[in-house]
Amino acid sequence: MSQDTPFQLDPFEIRVLGVLAEKEALTSDNYPLSLNALTNGCNQLSSRDPVISISEETVSDVLHRLIEQKLVAEVSQASARVIKYEHRMRLKWSLEQDKLAVLTMLMLRGAQTAGEIRNRSGRLHEFASVADVETCLQFLIDKFPPLVARLARAPGTKEARYVHLLSGEAAVEQQEIAAAFAGTPAQSGRQDRVASLEEEVNRLRGEVDQLKQQFADFKRQFE
Repeated sequence: MSQDTPFQLDPFEIRVLGVLAEKEALTSDNYPLSLNALTNGCNQLSSRDPVISISEETVSDVLHRLIEQKLVAEVSQASARVIKYEHRMRLKWSLEQDKLAVLTMLMLRGAQTAGEIRNRSGRLHEFASVADVETCLQFLIDKFPPLVARLARAPGTKEARYVHLLSGEAAVEQQEIAAAFAGTPAQSGRQDRVASLEEEVNRLRGEVDQLKQQFADFKRQFE
């Protein structure tokens, strides 16, 4: 993967890289990570979207692919019995911790608004404001090739969401299609309810007219 070509990392590669970047900040005493610790991080139930289940064997295969792309490096420590692994995203893409924190959040939790990123990234980097997050997002958007994209606003939403581009442009199209259809069930439901109410009103009007006619017929019998 060269620096001037689109990224095409698969979901498992994204997850492995994201976990390495997250644990570097959260558990620095245990970083770099062993294969076992990395696998546990990939299968973590909290702070992950989607939640996945991946074996150590698969994680090992993913690591070898990432090492070939110079996104991960093996680390042999004199005091360690096993080989450990560290990410190289900071070096490969010249990212300071605030930018790396934003990218990591998008890798681990999918499309998010700047506000959501700020609320969720406190342990990776403490952002003073949403504007600071937006500055980092713009930096990642402006890189060549870009690492992040801004999605078109979904119907009924006030804030734009952002996605990473490490899986290519197709990921953006899928997110925008999903967002466009996200409002369809609700809109369809409202239309169905309106149609049902209109039908009920028409039925009641018919019953009232029928009662009026019956009363008029009854009244004529005494005239």
